[in-house]
Amino acid sequence: MISRQLSFDLPVRAALGREDFFVSPANAMSVVLIESWANWAGNKLALIGPRGAGKTHLAHVWAATSGARIMPACDLEGADIPALAQGPIAIEDVPGIARNRAAEEALFHLHNLVLAEGHSLLLTADRPAMLWGLGLPDLSSRMQGTQAVTLDQPDDRLLAAVVMKLFADRQLSPSPETITYLVTRMDRSFAAAHDLVAALDRESLAQKRPVTRALAAEVMGQRELPDLLDNSGQ
Repeated sequence: MISRQLSFDLPVRAALGREDFFVSPANAMSVVLIESWANWAGNKLALIGPRGAGKTHLAHVWAATSGARIMPACDLEGADIPALAQGPIAIEDVPGIARNRAAEEALFHLHNLVLAEGHSLLLTADRPAMLWGLGLPDLSSRMQGTQAVTLDQPDDRLLAAVVMKLFADRQLSPSPETITYLVTRMDRSFAAAHDLVAALDRESLAQKRPVTRALAAEVMGQRELPDLLDNSGQ
């Protein structure tokens, strides 16, 4: 008898509106700067934070407000730079093009043209500009001279909000008790939240079970005393 069903990698639709972004002390300054983008020093901003911190989400919030385009840095090589410079633009994961001479030169020219046209430039990365490893000195100096703001690792309230949003993006709705169980036991990082929610989604599908505290305990490799579980497994 087959006890586990086949699971499929269905697309996860992330909610990327401003109303979907939870503000806490860990990201409040980033939100303020994104919302006051017309006042950026030199018309540019570097948004720094670990994987899953909300950089892409805030880039979409900014794009919805400013009319900006969003492009991965790795797609700049061979792109029509003059056309891209005709409006505000967000370039994601800049460290990903380190030592790619063609992509670095493209970003260098885009940087200069966007600002010359009076538009704004948003850059995202997982570490400060001095650690991006860019090989083009002129580009590196311009990136290091860019105003930057950091998304810090989450506090309890933000981590709970992130976990709930990640579940909602997957059309899952665990109980508040399950969220609390996860937040008090998981590694305290955005990356851990993404990985844990994905693992619970996979197991929920495979075992044909809802995401409960009992399933969370199994996935996290922990065991609960029987009297801690109610009849619903929550």
